[in-house]
Amino acid sequence: MAHHNQAKNEDHGTTKSYIVGFIISIILTIIPLVMVLNHMMTNTALVVVSMVMAIAQFLVQLFFFMHIREGEGPKYNVMALILGVVVVFTIVAGSMWIMTFNSMVH
Repeated sequence: MAHHNQAKNEDHGTTKSYIVGFIISIILTIIPLVMVLNHMMTNTALVVVSMVMAIAQFLVQLFFFMHIREGEGPKYNVMALILGVVVVFTIVAGSMWIMTFNSMVH
């Protein structure tokens, strides 16, 4: 019983890793916010920076809080994540494609 509880606790991160992840997430939120509020770049550049920061924050969330590399089957976690990314990309790209052709009709 004690071994089972110990193995369960090892799957969770340390307080230090949670704090580091939280600080990185806050920084990755503040950077695009400040850039947008101060109009520091062109609109296209601001969108690109915001998207890059969102992707970086997604990765921070996965590794620091959701422990994607840890657990009994980390390879299955990564495979499920890749499948999810493919599905989301397909939906977003398909929606953008449909909206592009919809705007050409009018």
